[in-house]
Amino acid sequence: MRRVYLDNNATTPVLPEVFEAMRPYFAEHFGNASSIHHHGQETRAAVERARESVAALVGANAAEIVFTGGGTEADNLAVFGVTRPGDHIITSAIEHHAVLNACRHLEEMGCLVTYLPVEGRGVVDPADVRRAVLPNTRLISIMLANNETGMVQPVAEIGKIAAEAGVYFHTDAVQAAGKIPVRVEEIGCDLLSISAHKVHGPQGVGALYVRKGTALEARQYGGRHERSRRAGTENVPGIVGLGKAAELAHAGLERGDDLKMAALRDQLETQLLEIEACGVNGSRASRVPNTTNIYFEGIDGEALVIALDLKGLAVSTGAACSSGAIEPSHVLLAMGLTPERARASIRFSLGKQNTAEDVEFALSVVPETVARLRELSPVWRRASSLESRASSV
Repeated sequence: MRRVYLDNNATTPVLPEVFEAMRPYFAEHFGNASSIHHHGQETRAAVERARESVAALVGANAAEIVFTGGGTEADNLAVFGVTRPGDHIITSAIEHHAVLNACRHLEEMGCLVTYLPVEGRGVVDPADVRRAVLPNTRLISIMLANNETGMVQPVAEIGKIAAEAGVYFHTDAVQAAGKIPVRVEEIGCDLLSISAHKVHGPQGVGALYVRKGTALEARQYGGRHERSRRAGTENVPGIVGLGKAAELAHAGLERGDDLKMAALRDQLETQLLEIEACGVNGSRASRVPNTTNIYFEGIDGEALVIALDLKGLAVSTGAACSSGAIEPSHVLLAMGLTPERARASIRFSLGKQNTAEDVEFALSVVPETVARLRELSPVWRRASSLESRASSV
């Protein structure tokens, strides 16, 4: 059976160049990067080269990059690393759970958290951010691009508001880095999170940009690794993989790979929208180029995901970390969708490996699968019957 993978916002396949860059550091180059002998200094040099590549991807200085165990750890280090009990934090209702659950824990520790709403397109209004700032506001954390809808947030405007108020600004750029140009100076952020496995690197490694002068407190204790900001022996193969993935992503943006991906996404989206009673969640503008989130009235999204998987197409109902959740997407509900429409929504997310043939395959299986599930759906049959009666009156 042919299999096509369109769930790249959950994770991406490791590119061959990334795998080959990592390979030597599993065997012949095995040294601890903190050791001062040849073996250690060999791997230390590889870590520092990777740090430079990651810094280049986001327009930072290499000394401002802290390697972590992934995007969730980077988010947690940012949120917990600059806040104290009694502080006020501003975030949004559509953040990844790595930020939302960290903020909920801060509330239990005595912090006040403001969860800003979004309008129907799924975008935070900077005016809401400005109004939410209090004298004890310590941190604003607003993601750069949403993982479910792909909507890009007005982070540069928010960064200016944070700077004027003297407040730290963190942005989760996990779904943006490598897909659109990301420059920390243009954003005006103090902290920025990325994850390797969202840019065709390995799972289990990420990075946090920490602007020089940011008072970040370590959240795990041990040695003086990562300039005492993240204790623990470095995952050298993973870091090398992240560095190579960042290098390839940077080169791809300069080549215009994002435009090619957007063209494939738009072809997929435009033809899927020819299906009866479906539509895009959010705006078709101001998105990362690989993502579309579409609702199909009258069916259950998880049933559609399973049915498509049986035909060889991998898609999702939203964030992978929320798979199996009974509740519909918190992102789509925050955008004003009914629970029924939120549950009927599917995310399609492309990666560097996807081709026009993959899109054609998706277009060959999605419409027929939607039609079959609607035939089995009492909700759809009831709605169709009511519509038919109304039209005959």
